Amino acid sequence: MTTENPRWFKSSYSDNGGNCVEVATNLIASHGIVPVRDSTRPTGPVLDVTTTAFTAFVAGVRNSGLGSV
Repeated sequence: MTTENPRWFKSSYSDNGGNCVEVATNLIASHGIVPVRDSTRPTGPVLDVTTTAFTAFVAGVRNSGLGSV
């Protein structure tokens, strides 16, 4: 069995001084997950988010439905 490696990228909107997350969308089709990590700690922990949860998160951000912090 071949294991796919995540191909990490940051959003083009992530020009805020390095406080960014990276995602690896290349694993959606084969594994049903979107790995997420802190871009300042590439060897640190990775959070595997289901595609359903990630899609809901992105929709919430786009619709400003996540509230304010």
